[in-house]
Amino acid sequence: MRQIVNMSHGPAFSEKPLPLFTEDEAVVADVLTPGRQPSYIRDHRKRLRDRFLAGGAQALPDYEMLELVLFRAIPRRDVKPLARQLLDKFGDFNTVVSAPADQLSEVPGIGEAVICELKIIEAAAHRLSRARVMQRQVISSWDALLDYCHTTMAHRETEQFRVFYLDRKNVLIADEEQASGTVDHVPVYPREVVKRALHHNASALILVHNHPSGDPTPSDSDIAMTQQVLTAAEALGIALHDHIIIGKSCELSFRAKGYL
Repeated sequence: MRQIVNMSHGPAFSEKPLPLFTEDEAVVADVLTPGRQPSYIRDHRKRLRDRFLAGGAQALPDYEMLELVLFRAIPRRDVKPLARQLLDKFGDFNTVVSAPADQLSEVPGIGEAVICELKIIEAAAHRLSRARVMQRQVISSWDALLDYCHTTMAHRETEQFRVFYLDRKNVLIADEEQASGTVDHVPVYPREVVKRALHHNASALILVHNHPSGDPTPSDSDIAMTQQVLTAAEALGIALHDHIIIGKSCELSFRAKGYL
């Protein structure tokens, strides 16, 4: 039997488990939060949903977008204070949704059901942005490719290195994470990058990694590694189109900056 109530820090929230929990847990949750939703909460939630349906996400500030996400996990409480706490800790909606589960759980009132809701939103965003670039010609969908990179990598707290593999028509045929690292380093093995290109029968590559610091300026090791991959790829007739470094709100293209 599990009760997600914090009695020592700020306002306490109880969560109604989602359908993935057992029926016994759902019964316990209803006992812990008896009664119907107060009318002021019910009316507020309806107004918020109506505004969202009428105007989309642009009509709502970050804290109200978070409220919409929290409604399902916490059905009978005012979730505005919790949304404010999340924004105070993490900064904005995107960073809240992308935050690691262990950090989310440190916020009073956040338990498994809320974390599950947030991670569903994050996973959906990743899948939607990925679907806009896979099996598409990269030149014509370059902005969508950058959006996908920012969605999946800009808010990570550690470096991630991934490779986009393209066919002879520059259609994106594979997207692979090659390695994860620390806050300022990720190990990259040029032989493995080229080996995977041969596996996919790829004709070209785009390298991507993120800088958790937010500054996309390449380091000396970034430049040296890129040259190593370029040399290995050229030896096998594979083109290296670009290496993109993703920062918090911008990116740097090695091709555009003259590093390639």
